[in-house]
Amino acid sequence: MGKGGWQEFSRPESSERASSPGAGAPARSQQRVRVQRTKAGKRGKTVTVITGLELSDSEASGLLKRLKTSAGSGGTLKQGQIELQGDQLAIALETLSQDGFRPKQAGG
Repeated sequence: MGKGGWQEFSRPESSERASSPGAGAPARSQQRVRVQRTKAGKRGKTVTVITGLELSDSEASGLLKRLKTSAGSGGTLKQGQIELQGDQLAIALETLSQDGFRPKQAGG
């Protein structure tokens, strides 16, 4: 083995869990979804971040598309978090509520 070839856990088990994140996910109304405004690491630009979503990749991208359409802004899906450009807090809370989530505003 070369440098860095040792692993404590085998790869097949971890890839099986990563391929089906929505298999054991709780119902939408029971998920802790947090919506907050932030500027951290964005060079002073305001970004609305949605965390706590336990959805499959296809469901998350569909939700992202609905959020971007209702907000009229751009957005992305990074590391299980949805980021919307600008201060879209009220729109995000309303859209998530309509989709069956119980969102909560985090931060100030």
